[in-house]
Amino acid sequence: MEKVKVSNLIGGEYLSKPVISRGFQTVLFEGTKISSEDIEFLKEIGIDEVEVFDTNAEDETKEREIIKREIHNDCKDKMKAVLKNHLCMANSSLKDISEAAVSIIDDIFEIDEIAVKVFDIKKRSGDLYDHCVTVSSLSVLTAMKMNLNRESVYDIGVGSLLHDIGLKYISVDYSNKVDMDFTPDDLFEFRKHTVYGFASVENESWMSTTAKKIILFHHEKVNGTGYPFRQRNIPLAAEIVAVCDGFDDRICGIGHKHMTVAEAIEDIQRYRDIYFDGKIVDVFASFIAVYPVGTKVRTNRGDEAVVVEQNEYFTDKPVIKLVKDLNGRSYDREKYINLSEDRAVTIESIS
Repeated sequence: MEKVKVSNLIGGEYLSKPVISRGFQTVLFEGTKISSEDIEFLKEIGIDEVEVFDTNAEDETKEREIIKREIHNDCKDKMKAVLKNHLCMANSSLKDISEAAVSIIDDIFEIDEIAVKVFDIKKRSGDLYDHCVTVSSLSVLTAMKMNLNRESVYDIGVGSLLHDIGLKYISVDYSNKVDMDFTPDDLFEFRKHTVYGFASVENESWMSTTAKKIILFHHEKVNGTGYPFRQRNIPLAAEIVAVCDGFDDRICGIGHKHMTVAEAIEDIQRYRDIYFDGKIVDVFASFIAVYPVGTKVRTNRGDEAVVVEQNEYFTDKPVIKLVKDLNGRSYDREKYINLSEDRAVTIESIS
């Protein structure tokens, strides 16, 4: 959505907010496709500026990413190159991970108005390298929103990038599985990935103790039922990564059944102050879009729609474009609804 001067309108734009006259009457409704006659009318009644949707087809599928796609891919490639050759011993190439962490941190620090941004994270396959970069981005952003200092954020960036390095040393299939799907022996082996990971970096002098503890403790739970030590006294950095990793594990299907983003957020919130620190869960949930851009949904009125834009402050009330009505008929004109303003319309389900 953006504010546009009436004098700059060319026709064909769609209103993202109704136009209210100086007499407090609605003269054009939200979702109206602006015509040349509407432009002249707005000028006549003294309306200087309106808010419109950015409806370019390219933008309809564009995610609001935490870090730039090229940085994400560069970090993923760097992770792949380093971890494929890493053995359980000191390896100078592992230090290259620190450069990836700095790239992520620097890019997030450049985000304008970071406190009010809502970001899109989509359900994906369980690619380990993509998962590690995504968890690092989520963890760094969460730490920044919690006002941790730069040194702490850096340690979290490094530790979260390497949090699942131990998965490189097991042969157990963990894709789209929960605990009960493993044999007892396979579950025991899978859970050792935290210990394997810690052992592989224990002697890395360039890594802080905090970053190493993230690898060891990111599956511990606040109620003492986690692993490997079932302890309750968990370092803050590891608790932050635990929330972000728990979410991304669910949407990637890593040691969990695949979930939609909405299901994953709901599940993380279900276990606040049981598995995860509740305050961290609240910070995390404040910036993750429940319905990412491109999600096909059904409204409470029976319409089929697609999410085209996120709203600031409202993670579960995006802007949607109606596709078909209750009877399955396509709309004869494009119609957009801002769910943060039209409270009569809600998302009923994901289609």
